Amino acid sequence: MKELHTFGWYAARVSPHLPKKAFKPVPTRLFGGLAYLLVALAGLIAIGVFELNVWANLGIAIVLGLCFASLGFLGHEILHGTVVRKAWLRDFLGAIAFMPLSTGPKLWRKWHNATHHVHTQHEENDPDAWPTLEKLKKSKFLSWVYRMPLHVRSFFSFLSLTIQFTLHSTRMFFHFIKEFKSSNQKSVWLQLLLPWTVWISLLFIMGPGKWLFAYVIPLLIANFIVMAYIATNHRLNPIVPVNDPLANCLSVTVPRWVDVLHFNFSYHTEHHLFPAMSSKYYPLVKEKIKEMWPERYHEMPMTKALAALWNTPRVYYHGSELVDPHREHFYGSLGNGLDPHNISYREEHIEEKESIKKVNQ
Repeated sequence: MKELHTFGWYAARVSPHLPKKAFKPVPTRLFGGLAYLLVALAGLIAIGVFELNVWANLGIAIVLGLCFASLGFLGHEILHGTVVRKAWLRDFLGAIAFMPLSTGPKLWRKWHNATHHVHTQHEENDPDAWPTLEKLKKSKFLSWVYRMPLHVRSFFSFLSLTIQFTLHSTRMFFHFIKEFKSSNQKSVWLQLLLPWTVWISLLFIMGPGKWLFAYVIPLLIANFIVMAYIATNHRLNPIVPVNDPLANCLSVTVPRWVDVLHFNFSYHTEHHLFPAMSSKYYPLVKEKIKEMWPERYHEMPMTKALAALWNTPRVYYHGSELVDPHREHFYGSLGNGLDPHNISYREEHIEEKESIKKVNQ
């Protein structure tokens, strides 16, 4: 395993090569958000007011799902402070952008900014990290799931991407709510309940048939798009003792027009080096990383990354490997033997009593 470095170590070496404007907020990103918001409102009004046929409603639902996902990507950027810096305006705009996904700005900043980014791919402290073998053994449900064949699990895992963000966000709410000061807990609860109140109110205004197209189907689509990115961000990378973005992150490549629509969300390694930088400048960061550490940088087409996820299990063994515990099949992780173009495994008896080792031990 190569020597690990913190994101600050990399950032200090890349920063001098970037223009000063890269470290300033980019409020013009809000124009894209306004466009998505107007299209989404038009779609909701069209479904609610007109008696459209099923196919027209389905078409609008798909557009709504695309808008919901893109608003979520913008909300992520806003709440990192890369669009506006004033805290009240940042949280207000972030709340609007995240309303389709019903995630409040205070929760997101606590869960994502202050915890995930600080403890990325740490087996205990990262709330988004997938389980180790030791954790799996403590869960009867997960142990039962992992008795299914790999591709059956993969099918249901990919199907669950349509609800995963919503479920995980709800789980994170109850995980973190007690960590907020009592004076802030009411606002965190309000930020959870207000979006759901809006969407459930639409159910009674529109009726269940129209609500299915106005919210349920778009939410499933938005969940899938957002989670397709999130799933590739770290799940092929190892568990690491040092928060090294070049070891624990993967950037995926998509067509340029998709990057434009999704606010460069594909540049994930770059984001972990500079979370407070507008994603507008991540191509410059990527260029410099590939120039300075080409052998450490992980990048692949999104379709290839999703295929690799389909063909590998999601349980960590000794930090640097992925294991299918019931069949005792061991797969590498990125930087540790995993070849996305030719995924293979080795068979070996699992050492029951051996504790999880760190990657660099």
